[in-house]
Amino acid sequence: MSQDHQKCTASPTSDKHDVEKVVPSPSSDGTQERPYSIYTPAERWFIVVIASVAALFSPLAAMTYMPAIPVIAADFHKSVELINLTVTVYMVFQGISPVFWGTLADYVGRRPIFLSCMLVLAVACIGLASVPTSDYWLLLVLRCVQAAGSASTIALGAGVVGDIATRAERGGFFGLFFIGPLLGPTFGPVIGGALTPTLGWRWIFWIFVIASALCFIALSAFFPDTLRQLVGDGSVLPSRFYRPLVPLVGHGRRGMTTERPPRVPFVNPLRILTYPDVLALLLFNAVQYALFYAIIATISSIFQSTYSFLNETEIGLCFLASGFGTTIGGYVIGKILDRDCRLLKEKLALERMITTDTPGLREAVTHEENFPIEKARLKTIPIQLLICVTCCAGYGWCLHQKVNIAVPLVLQFVFCFSVTAILNTIQTLLVDLLPAHGSSVTACDNLVRCTFGAVCVSVIDLMLNDVGVGWTYTILALISLCTSPMIWLIVRLGPRSRAKRRARNS
Repeated sequence: MSQDHQKCTASPTSDKHDVEKVVPSPSSDGTQERPYSIYTPAERWFIVVIASVAALFSPLAAMTYMPAIPVIAADFHKSVELINLTVTVYMVFQGISPVFWGTLADYVGRRPIFLSCMLVLAVACIGLASVPTSDYWLLLVLRCVQAAGSASTIALGAGVVGDIATRAERGGFFGLFFIGPLLGPTFGPVIGGALTPTLGWRWIFWIFVIASALCFIALSAFFPDTLRQLVGDGSVLPSRFYRPLVPLVGHGRRGMTTERPPRVPFVNPLRILTYPDVLALLLFNAVQYALFYAIIATISSIFQSTYSFLNETEIGLCFLASGFGTTIGGYVIGKILDRDCRLLKEKLALERMITTDTPGLREAVTHEENFPIEKARLKTIPIQLLICVTCCAGYGWCLHQKVNIAVPLVLQFVFCFSVTAILNTIQTLLVDLLPAHGSSVTACDNLVRCTFGAVCVSVIDLMLNDVGVGWTYTILALISLCTSPMIWLIVRLGPRSRAKRRARNS
């Protein structure tokens, strides 16, 4: 390794907690440096799939409940407005609880917090399935507990992806991971709508008891702890509590070293909100998430009033268009993010090779702390945002004119494809900026976007009644479009904000 390169990588402004090696590279003695993770690609996909299944419970528990609200209101002898309050408190705890669980996972470990969340969810669902119809207050409390158990799994899974994947490959892993959480708003109403009139609304919660128990068993049996300050690149063997019962991944490679990585200092998760680049990303993401929920949360009511020939089952099937859009969009954008990152690195390395003959300087431009990750990640955001706002406004006016049902369904698909690409891109960039605090920054993202989403859901019916469906979605599209300058702001702010954090931490 050249002397210039040593100076660059040992810069006093480097952040030892947030800088990660991208690929193994030859050291000065000709040996290969350790990779970022000991797990093979297939093993990492396996870990992410388990985390994605666990993260599915957060939106699924929220949306499966929706079709049962009128029936629950009748059984409890309460108004629909009072039963809707159980949705509101769920969304409140959905935003708050990950701040606690996610931060704890960044210091205690991913595995024990995952298991704790599944256990809390199962216990809460047993209570909800058995709650007496005379105890409305208990229904409210148990919905809060259910949210506390299920909502944090997304933040935990994002932390896992940050643990085992470098920036160069993180986009693809996030694309796979977010398939689970994004399927919840799509298939939740279909499941709830099928169970409520046949087996009864209590079976919604019994199904969750069974599913969360199976997920708990799968996590216990196969899921290893990935927190880097506990296991490093995965080769450090932790205590028995942190190891899976059946070591399918990393078998024979764990325990190769007893050298533990340094402990990451505690960071108040709310302090993350004071970082200018991170805050700008959170606000931009929250607006797009609110737009997403403005369409998803109103599909049932709008399609029922616009296309009166549809029955409940057919309305539930209308959610499949958005479901396929989110699934395909998440997968495709993951591949695009990895490609954009690789191409920009190659371009910068080529430019530096032309302008300098010093190998160390040529390598430094693509080093993680110097690489313009914001530029690489946000490359496709402008076009995705333009597609989103166009489809959103067009969707509203198509429903207003009551055109053939195929048109709004196609617009749903395209909109959800693009908005998923935006949400996954921002989430990936957030973990890129703070990889040592992946769960905490995802929890903050969840807090901000759930707040915006709750506000949007609470006013969407008022807007639909006052200005009509066409103008409602046009206004929301214009609000989303007004956030576009934040993309330029993030690209400008990002490198300077990262440099200040590195200087402060050093």
